[in-house]
Amino acid sequence: MSDNSNMFKRRVYPLDAHNLTEEQIAVAFAMTSRRPEPFDEIAEQVSQEKAADFHERWVLGYGHASVAEHAVVHLALENLSRLACDVLEDNRLASYTEKSSRYQVLEKGSYYVPKELQLEPELSNKYRRACDELFGLYSKLIDGTIDYLKTVYPQRENERDTSYALRLRREATDTCRSVLPASTLTNVGITANARVLEHAISKLMSGTLIEEREVGLEIREQSRTITPTLIKYAEENPYLKSVARNKWGDEVSRSVAIGQGPLSSPVSASLVSWDENAESKLATAILYSKSSETYSQVSNRVDSMSDKEIDEVITSSLVDIGDHDAPAREFEMINYTFEFLMDYGAYREYKRHRMQSYIPQVLTVQNGYRDLVLVDKSGLKSVYQETLGRVDQVYADVASWSPNVAQYLVTHGHYCRILAQMNLRECYHLFKLRSADLAHFSIREPILEALKIVVELHPRLFKHIQLRDYPEWWPFNK
Repeated sequence: MSDNSNMFKRRVYPLDAHNLTEEQIAVAFAMTSRRPEPFDEIAEQVSQEKAADFHERWVLGYGHASVAEHAVVHLALENLSRLACDVLEDNRLASYTEKSSRYQVLEKGSYYVPKELQLEPELSNKYRRACDELFGLYSKLIDGTIDYLKTVYPQRENERDTSYALRLRREATDTCRSVLPASTLTNVGITANARVLEHAISKLMSGTLIEEREVGLEIREQSRTITPTLIKYAEENPYLKSVARNKWGDEVSRSVAIGQGPLSSPVSASLVSWDENAESKLATAILYSKSSETYSQVSNRVDSMSDKEIDEVITSSLVDIGDHDAPAREFEMINYTFEFLMDYGAYREYKRHRMQSYIPQVLTVQNGYRDLVLVDKSGLKSVYQETLGRVDQVYADVASWSPNVAQYLVTHGHYCRILAQMNLRECYHLFKLRSADLAHFSIREPILEALKIVVELHPRLFKHIQLRDYPEWWPFNK
């Protein structure tokens, strides 16, 4: 018997992005489906010109778009509004790191003025004054809440002055960021493959706002310096454009009213749809993966089981789960649909969980805004509410002309509604991360409420979840 261990020796190695372009790397990977040579030998034969020809023919001509996933682009974007950044980040298969309003104090005047307002000077002036007021309020609240916090949290023994100041500032900015508008400028770093990036560009270029379309054009221009062929035909998409400009949605969004003011305890989560037979369905999926029977046969077998036996099947897949483990893929078979009412700042953190399906409504002031406990304790409640009241009125003025443009004036403290569908596996990840004490209070509140709903509905599915911090109402052993 021949020894082929040397002939077919395993190799693991990178293709150096310093020596090859992203498009050449993509071709080297793609060609392995039709050529027997090692990747590095194929790469040596692929010039940039050959790479361009290959992508023109196979990726663009014949639609083998998965090849474009091997070309990766890193982009830095600075000084775009948070509203436009939301659209950019609304793509599952990419990575984003954004400037944080929890760890930085933002400068006065760092907001975007929509180009749509250039032909409406009166509205434009109202808009600018409202944004300036919000940034002025932001600075006033930070100073005032820090002064109050000094009376509550004295400097610790051996704590440096800079560390003490940072500790107080962190708590102050956690609350005071609520008054920043959606027009606030941000920076974001992106890592995405060319296929995802092309879709992101098309989505931006098909948007309803001028800023979105301009950002899409700028991303396309810069991405072409890295992958000129694979981004070549990223254009406005007629379908995405029609969805964004749906006339029925436009009619609904023009129903403008002044907001409700501060809400101290809004209902923040409700379960609108779920799998009625979730336990049996999960047990079937778990047993199916270990079986050679059809799904119907396994399901019938589960139907004949007692509740105790079903519980034992589920527990067998969870009993050894660790703090950093995700449940098995079988847990993706169980779905929940929630409606959340959370403030815009919380939504901007919530949407980072992109494996779920979430549908936000158009930003508005009509749902009211967060009552800030720290601001109240600092004696700044009246200036906070008076300023937000004036901004709500300017929002209504702009919204009567354009509900889409008016979104820029919605603050991080205004409430918005979100419809979200997630599977049980994603629930484990989301609830663990966002129910922790270190999570921002604005997102922790609705997540804890959602967690309580599903724990009461399906206790056997959640009793083994490993939370970082358990709420007082937790019914199981911790």
